[in-house]
Amino acid sequence: MDDIIFGKNSVTEALLSGKREINKILISKSIHNDAKIDKIKELAGKKGIVFQFCTKEKFSQYAEFNHQGVIAFVSPIKYADLDEFLEKPHTNSSLVILDGIEDSHNFGAIVRSCVCAGVDAVIIPSRRNVQVNSVVEKTSAGAVNHIPIIKVNSLANAVQKLKTSDWWIIATDASAKDNYYNISYSDMNFALIMGAEHAGVSKSLLKLSDFTVKIPMENDFNSLNVSNAACVIIFEALRQKTLAKVKQSK
Repeated sequence: MDDIIFGKNSVTEALLSGKREINKILISKSIHNDAKIDKIKELAGKKGIVFQFCTKEKFSQYAEFNHQGVIAFVSPIKYADLDEFLEKPHTNSSLVILDGIEDSHNFGAIVRSCVCAGVDAVIIPSRRNVQVNSVVEKTSAGAVNHIPIIKVNSLANAVQKLKTSDWWIIATDASAKDNYYNISYSDMNFALIMGAEHAGVSKSLLKLSDFTVKIPMENDFNSLNVSNAACVIIFEALRQKTLAKVKQSK
């Protein structure tokens, strides 16, 4: 059964990545002189993908989606395998592990930040975590097509495999002693665990972690949204890696 992806950026990225089989694209007849839609038609034409121009009435059945006048029917995303990922050489690489993320928008935003920051893969559990869906794809602006999404049955087992393969595990926890910027990210392979929106990282994964970090809050307020928190930390890691490269080049 095909998945539905919607929105100009999501459909464009799916076409550009070539990782998904796109069976059909629907385009609203009401759209004129739109460069992004023209790009979608050009890419679809080169790949021999059928696209149909549809009336507003046809699109009304997809009113629940913020489709921007374009919808594609695609093969389900192919999840990556952790063992295959670990067989490849990694130096100063990074992963993000999502532990119980419930909101598709948060998942999509995290994936988008991971791609922009050069994270190597995202790991999710097969249960008790939102899976890749059309909302995740739209929120990520198609970034799910540009990074391996690894699905595992047990996050604890996955973390153990990572530790055996010389990856350092960093978990976020509001009560941690270390601030996120006190960790040296530039000289190790590390996996960052981001916890559920309300529950945080599970106790079992906290026990397996090598480091726990927090983002200090200036005011007496609960915490950042999980997608914002992930963005802060992974871009701090990118900042450190960039500075390390500059120093090495001198």
